[in-house]
Amino acid sequence: MSKILTAAATLAMAATAFTPAHAAPAGAKNIVLVHGGFVDGSGWQGVYNILKNDGYNVSIVQNPTISLADDVAVTKRTIAQQDGPVILVGHSYGGVVVSEAGTDEKVKAVVYIAAFAPDKGESVSSLIANAPAGAPVPPILPPVDGYLFLDKAKFAASFAADVDATTAAFMADSQVPWGVEALAGAVTEPAWKSKPSFYLVATDDHMIPPPAQRMMAERAKATVVETAASHAVYVSKPQVVADLIEQAASAK
Repeated sequence: MSKILTAAATLAMAATAFTPAHAAPAGAKNIVLVHGGFVDGSGWQGVYNILKNDGYNVSIVQNPTISLADDVAVTKRTIAQQDGPVILVGHSYGGVVVSEAGTDEKVKAVVYIAAFAPDKGESVSSLIANAPAGAPVPPILPPVDGYLFLDKAKFAASFAADVDATTAAFMADSQVPWGVEALAGAVTEPAWKSKPSFYLVATDDHMIPPPAQRMMAERAKATVVETAASHAVYVSKPQVVADLIEQAASAK
């Protein structure tokens, strides 16, 4: 009998260890995170851990980044699985995906993390066609078989300058090929025109120039937060990112 009680106590302690530190949050409790080009969803882990600990239900979309249509379809399937209102979050190219997928009726708000926030008819290709004078040029290698990579030797400096060297090197070596077709994918009706939007500007970004980020955020009439960080702000400053997402989730 004592062995059974001891086992029961052990199970109870284990269950307590995996219980979120906070009660279920008010407002939208479903968060869907969408990654950008050259990376996969694993970079969201720090943000995921914070949000889960704060009581949110968090889903991470693994976009194939081959075409915008495919990425939107994958994202919408994830949205459909949620049991209530959704906060849809996109980093970088993921901003294009959430702009297109965010018109879904379940989406309460869209959050852009150092992301493209295109208007109707715009794509990554059109938005980067006229970069501001003096803006850093991302070290994108010539396409091979319709796919793009960043120069591994320049990845850290351009994409993840404030990420620890070991993690940045892993991100460079584990790059996901980004389809040229995805860059050309144009948004039909951007979610930010009908849903509240929030934007985190990374002021040390060498992939999407901060002035371009501010322009897109202002155009979307987004609630804006700025932080000194690289393009990989979602990796280097997960608390700042999570705070903005939680602000969007709790907004009236």
